Amino acid sequence: MSTLTISLEKVDFLPPTRVTDDTSVLTLKNLVFEPLLKWQDGQVLPALFSDWTHGDGGSEWRFTIREGATFHDGKPCVAGDVIAFIDGILEAVDTFGMKWSYARYLADAVITAESDTTVVVRNPHAFADILDIFSEFYICRLTPDGQPILGTGPFRVRSFEPKAKAVLERVAGHAEPREIVAIAEPSADKRLEMLTSGAVDAALNLERVEERLEMDDRFQWGKAVNTLSVMFYLNCQEGVFRSPEARLAANLAVDTARIADEIFHGLAVPSSSIVSPYHLGMASAGLSPIPYDPERARTLLDKVEGSKRVKLRTPTFMPERAPEVSRLVAASLEAIGFEVEIEIETDRPEYARQIGRKEMGDLAIFDSSPHSTYRILNDKISSVTKAVWWQGYDDAEAERLIAAANAAVEPAAREAAYAACLTYLNANPPWLYLVHPVDVFAARKEIAGLSIDHKGTLSIA
Repeated sequence: MSTLTISLEKVDFLPPTRVTDDTSVLTLKNLVFEPLLKWQDGQVLPALFSDWTHGDGGSEWRFTIREGATFHDGKPCVAGDVIAFIDGILEAVDTFGMKWSYARYLADAVITAESDTTVVVRNPHAFADILDIFSEFYICRLTPDGQPILGTGPFRVRSFEPKAKAVLERVAGHAEPREIVAIAEPSADKRLEMLTSGAVDAALNLERVEERLEMDDRFQWGKAVNTLSVMFYLNCQEGVFRSPEARLAANLAVDTARIADEIFHGLAVPSSSIVSPYHLGMASAGLSPIPYDPERARTLLDKVEGSKRVKLRTPTFMPERAPEVSRLVAASLEAIGFEVEIEIETDRPEYARQIGRKEMGDLAIFDSSPHSTYRILNDKISSVTKAVWWQGYDDAEAERLIAAANAAVEPAAREAAYAACLTYLNANPPWLYLVHPVDVFAARKEIAGLSIDHKGTLSIA
């Protein structure tokens, strides 16, 4: 077919300095822009950078821009463009007004252009995790009128109505479709209606329909477990969850398979550590979710001294179905001896700022989205960095394992070192682990070449 019409929750091209995990935005990004490196199930592959080498024990990295990389206005993509783009991200703040963590990761790095085609990153210590970081950067330039739509990807933007519609045309290769029309529809149920009525050819994020999704055999369906973790931060600085036994008891008390089936209508899988099954380290860790065992949970909690009264905090959305999950978790914790007060925050951006300020009560539902194991450990677990999302977890053995993983350079060594971290955090949880959602798209059967990855991105061959 020459034109493919798709329905997305959002149609937006964010400012170049904005990094996002929104699946709709990522779908458009992957069509129009290129990441510096491509992330795939914990590994990195060539993208805008066609190849790379390292030296000096992993403290120096050289990246080569692929031959022929050209922005959609005809300007060649050179190393200066890449460096300016990275600098913009490092100086920017996120949607909550907080400085991006990337500035901290690269605080000691010196990034230079060795030539128009070579970017060099030098760091005082080994830093193979630069590969993960660069996989999150999709290079983009502004048009003369300020639109952030100039990329080097296979499709260019022909027209764009913010938050409404975008029309893309293929500029690389001769494959179909030649044109993609993306239509914004916030309601998953309406996106499904658009597909069934023939108004669109494909629809994304159908796992978010209100009732259990019926997969009509008139259409092709694609599913993928998302790398996002739905979890509860546990307050490890004060209160009952300073106790490792209380944290483990909370995990044993909650039937995560029930949450996946009843609340997510079967479109989720239980978590086993701080990351998804597709993060670096998980392939060799071979972990299973902490088992549902309320009897053992009661026994552990009985040994913990102090008050068992806890405040559970939840927003109304992000993660999806947060209030329903919170009610089930509260009931599960009460069944083993906790007294639970639920506090609902209706202002989602303010909720995130509160968590960043450590105003989380005793446990607070959240979603952890980076697909980099390094980033999650650095931002949320390490007591050395004590970064914005860290909630007081302080464990000497965990810190030793994190340091060893950060120092690993070769792929096999990195996989083994991160596996050791994740295995330890399965047995000594800093959070209450819940589930990873399953993303779903549907399309007309005759359309070939559609697939979905573990970031929830719809790919179009």
